[in-house]
Amino acid sequence: MAEFADLWFLGMILAAFAGGAFGSAIGALPAFIFTGFMVIAGETASILSGDFLELLTADADLANTSSITGSIGFGPVFGPHISFAAGAAASAFAAKKGYMDTGFAYHEAKNIAYAQGPRPDVMFVGGLFGILGYWITTLSTTLSLPWDPIAMGVVLSAVAHRLAFGYPLIGEAREGLLNMEPFENDEQRVIGEAAAGDSSSGSRLKVEPWLPHQYKWGDVGMLGFVVGIMAAFITVQTGSVFLPFGISAASLLFLNCGVANVPVTHHISLVASTAIVAATGGEYAQSSLSLMVLLGGLFGIISAVFGEWIQRIFYSHSDTHFDPPAAAIVMSTFLIAMLALAGVFASSAWVPVPW
Repeated sequence: MAEFADLWFLGMILAAFAGGAFGSAIGALPAFIFTGFMVIAGETASILSGDFLELLTADADLANTSSITGSIGFGPVFGPHISFAAGAAASAFAAKKGYMDTGFAYHEAKNIAYAQGPRPDVMFVGGLFGILGYWITTLSTTLSLPWDPIAMGVVLSAVAHRLAFGYPLIGEAREGLLNMEPFENDEQRVIGEAAAGDSSSGSRLKVEPWLPHQYKWGDVGMLGFVVGIMAAFITVQTGSVFLPFGISAASLLFLNCGVANVPVTHHISLVASTAIVAATGGEYAQSSLSLMVLLGGLFGIISAVFGEWIQRIFYSHSDTHFDPPAAAIVMSTFLIAMLALAGVFASSAWVPVPW
């Protein structure tokens, strides 16, 4: 379990700075893809050794375990609260400074697939946000706040970079926060509404969905159900609560390489796997497979819908990347923690709880 003294552990602070700087250099999305591969490697090693006990208990501190998953995948090198969040902050900073002119369809600050390269000021900003992510996550873990501390680090880091660099927290939504019709109708912003860092085309949509191929409620719900079932099945078969997350994160390699319509699913798979472990306390049998995969499908839908709701409020109207999956994971793991507190679930799995 993390302690307040860990906030000032120089070795971890330096590692977080380096992880954040590296994330800014290679880009937020590529950094997160590395997270996926590291988690796959860590979970594979754990499967081979049969060592999952520490990761299935509420006492597990994912950022400080000795496993590859905990120390590398979720640690200061490729932990999303550090490398991904810092990469997103670096894009916001670089766009504000006028460094980005890629022809990106949205505001350039949202271009998290773009590698900034070894630009010293951008890497320095990324390093500072890496430290911020480490502090947020360590503090959340130390206080045993009832949600995924890493996902909360990503969310609060995004809030911080918007405030720090002068971007709107939500943005204007004259047609309504949840209304995606302006995007469907290809409605453009009027001249004068564009902010520094817009694409070189000089035009910009009124509403910019996080994923143009993944925003309709029916599509999102179906995706959540299917991926939730898949994640639950993998967890039951392997005993790993994080392997489905790693697979989902690694699959974004195809999205980063430009393959059209690749869905983003890590918020679905992580929540579905966590829900079935929490519901049973990690003790399930093949005879309960049908029930487990249905429960996974249900929580997959819940997290997918949370993600879409968040993107419509915090992403589509503003100028920088606000990560819908991270926010969905925060909300969903809070729900799991509350169900455990109410006695509906046998445990909270790896989600911290203040008791």
